[in-house]
Amino acid sequence: MHVFSVVDEQEFSPKKHVEKILADVAGGDSTVACWEPGQISPYHCHPSATEIYFCFEGGGQMRTPRETVDVVPGSFVVHPPGELHEYINGSNRTLLFRVRYGADMASRHFEWRGNTEWKQSLRDADYFRQHPPA
Repeated sequence: MHVFSVVDEQEFSPKKHVEKILADVAGGDSTVACWEPGQISPYHCHPSATEIYFCFEGGGQMRTPRETVDVVPGSFVVHPPGELHEYINGSNRTLLFRVRYGADMASRHFEWRGNTEWKQSLRDADYFRQHPPA
């Protein structure tokens, strides 16, 4: 058994959102993800893993190629393997709880809005040539 307090585990950074893995269990992991106002994740996917986010406090929007949904306290979002997604934090600090599981947690990054220093890797560019976003 693993027991954590998401409130006690939270960490924030003004430079980028903080993802803190709390436990690796049976082919998956559990994480707290902490966001300052306005921070945006890379637009990415996990080809071989499911990713689930639960909003503990704060909120923002989750974008996929097909839709954008509001993420509010108490809501959760499930991304099946390979689904491209981006989280855009709202105007308050946000604390998300994340669970990932699958054969491989590796991510492939398509773009990162708001991060002028980011550059797509050759491996990621090749992945999206073979699997273009819908």
